[in-house]
Amino acid sequence: MSDQEDSIVPSGVAVVKRISESLSDNPLGESKSSVTTLHQNNNHSSDLIKKGLVDHPQIKSAGEVKDSQDTTCAEPAVTTISSTSEAPAKPPRSPKTEEHLENPLSGASVPLELSTVSLAPAEQLWCHSRDHAVKLRMTESGLGSEAPMTVHQMFLETVENYGDLPALSSKKDGQWVTLTWREYYQQCRAAAKSFLKLGLERYHGVGILGFNSPEWFISDIGCILAGGLAVGIYTTNSPEACLYVAENCEANVLVVENHKQLLKILQIRDKLPHLKAIVQYKDELQQKLPNLYTWAEFMKLGEEVPDELLNAVVESQRANQCCTLIYTSGTTGNPKGVMLSHDNVTWTSNAAGVMTDLQHGVECVVSYLPLSHVAAQVNDMWICMRFAAATYFADPDALKGSLGATLKEVRPTSFLGVPRVWEKMQEKLKAIGAKSSGIRKKVSDWAKSIGLQANYSAMNGENLVPWGFMLANNLVFKKVRWAMGLDRCKNCLTGAAPITKETLEYFMSLNLPLYELYGMSESTGPHTISWENNYKIMSCGKVLIGCQTKLDKPDEDGNGEICFWGRHVFMGYLSMPEKTAEALDQEGWLHSGDLGKLDKDNFLFITGRIKELIITAGGENIPPVPIEDAVKAEIAIISCAMLLGDKLKFLSMMLTLKCLVDDNGEPTDELAPEAVEFCQQRGVTATKVSEILANKEPAIYKAIQEGIERVNAKATSNAQRVQKWVILDRDFSISGGEIGPTMKLKRGVVVKMYQDKIREIYGIAEESRET
Repeated sequence: MSDQEDSIVPSGVAVVKRISESLSDNPLGESKSSVTTLHQNNNHSSDLIKKGLVDHPQIKSAGEVKDSQDTTCAEPAVTTISSTSEAPAKPPRSPKTEEHLENPLSGASVPLELSTVSLAPAEQLWCHSRDHAVKLRMTESGLGSEAPMTVHQMFLETVENYGDLPALSSKKDGQWVTLTWREYYQQCRAAAKSFLKLGLERYHGVGILGFNSPEWFISDIGCILAGGLAVGIYTTNSPEACLYVAENCEANVLVVENHKQLLKILQIRDKLPHLKAIVQYKDELQQKLPNLYTWAEFMKLGEEVPDELLNAVVESQRANQCCTLIYTSGTTGNPKGVMLSHDNVTWTSNAAGVMTDLQHGVECVVSYLPLSHVAAQVNDMWICMRFAAATYFADPDALKGSLGATLKEVRPTSFLGVPRVWEKMQEKLKAIGAKSSGIRKKVSDWAKSIGLQANYSAMNGENLVPWGFMLANNLVFKKVRWAMGLDRCKNCLTGAAPITKETLEYFMSLNLPLYELYGMSESTGPHTISWENNYKIMSCGKVLIGCQTKLDKPDEDGNGEICFWGRHVFMGYLSMPEKTAEALDQEGWLHSGDLGKLDKDNFLFITGRIKELIITAGGENIPPVPIEDAVKAEIAIISCAMLLGDKLKFLSMMLTLKCLVDDNGEPTDELAPEAVEFCQQRGVTATKVSEILANKEPAIYKAIQEGIERVNAKATSNAQRVQKWVILDRDFSISGGEIGPTMKLKRGVVVKMYQDKIREIYGIAEESRET
């Protein structure tokens, strides 16, 4: 039997052997060591499939998909796009120094043997128990066939090859402090030992409640190495919401950022029978309490824990077992704990990076979006680990204004922003442009027209550079990119929520195209990706190599429910068998709840969300997002728009105006500069939202009505016309509860909050019709 054939070890665990040498356990680092290298071998997956340890669908023809696991299921009406092409060649590794080869861990004790990737026995593609394993959706060739690996193996491979390169950088007293990959690994092992010392049990949670920081990463990965389940908790959560998550994951330890977050936990700790300790990683403790530790105290707790004990825990982990939980935002009920396996995390990180041509050891990102959300976690922590990228942590007030300064300092090579971040940048750039002199403004407008033309040409594969592009690039585009801190950025990414065509075209006009991603927590983040020379406006890209997209029950226009298949698909919802069965069908396809269609080039376009569809009293199905986006694009003063009309006789809309936010992210009464400019252009001197509402400012109300009428003129039917609208006195916000951490609108919450307004809209309308 060759080194790359699979075998069954005495414990009954399926093992895929990988070419490697054992790692040194000598604290002096004198023994020979080598990286545990991931080798692609198409025999891996085919042999595993034969043994029933992994699974993949048999693609028969368009509209017919069959899963080898369950041959008795009726064939659904589907359109199938399979990504079966070979993966692009892996980027070359950076040259290794002698120190990398001879002393990879600089004194750290590590497991003696990491030469195998193991799969635990599994019967199904899904589960709902924390200690169960699942089959893997592997392909017989290409990227989807690569040998599975655990988080520790991925981490160790990076440490061995890039141990002296920067991994994590954060500001302390105004100066950047950096951990190398080797130091990062050592600290994660130290944290893992401390978790074991505190009594962390296998598959129990470690909840992390705080802003992005090295301590957040170290807590997360240390927990995984110690056999626990890493659980991010949103910093905006109430004590009750924290209680639900901590209770659901049976958290043994909660790690909090500061006293503010600590107070939430102190209010609920008596209701958490599994909780053994709390760790605060910033600021001094304001009070001493039993089982409450500072970060420094915590990191010293495990000093006496033997390396052999941690090594045994690490070596017992299998790639098809759960390692982390991502909790959904709970917009339609209690949050669900999305169970992700080691393979979910490690395979998806590699696939996304390979597809977008990330280079090992040279990339860097800025971490500022909530790490409790899958998009930020995969982008900032896991992809960076796979490709030895450097992560720079923004200040906690990043979204209140400091992000721009951080971007200018770091100059990231990749930047992920939710749509609202890009919209804020757009508003700021427009406000600066509005103050420009006549000649400068003309030059800027000319350059942007050239930029839009050039980028549409590139997007369509024409590569026709319009006359004047080089001049526009030198006069405008380069300067804007430099001023934004994005002059080195190859991948300007947007995801987690819909983005408007206006915003996409605005950045295209600056020669800064945004590449849209699409996915969900249940797909370990990305399912489709756009990247350089592979994007289309308003499309969220092409399916990850090694994965598949199915459109279930497509209509006459080709719109169907988007379903996912691949190694990125989650294990199931923790302790929720019914919800798991709703998300995963009997063939193992993940049903997204989103509607979409594919074009001739296999680019995916999202056309709506099943649960968000408004079904009018007349029975017409109306997706709200396109109408809402159109209104925001037409009327520059509008911040948020929410369409109403479900089970009602006509459509109406609630609107908010663009305003400034305070230091806590709360919307104020002060109009944003773009809104003030909108008013001034119409001869209105108002600078506050309340002033416009108090006077029902005729010029502003007229401008909004005219914008609504322009949108209505493009409606495909009378039922899709907005007949009434109302301006709310306060913009939507995370703290207000109307939007979630990734700026998605919580429609159900908004409807409950503004019941009186809704009754007023429809009540007045009914009365007027009756008379």
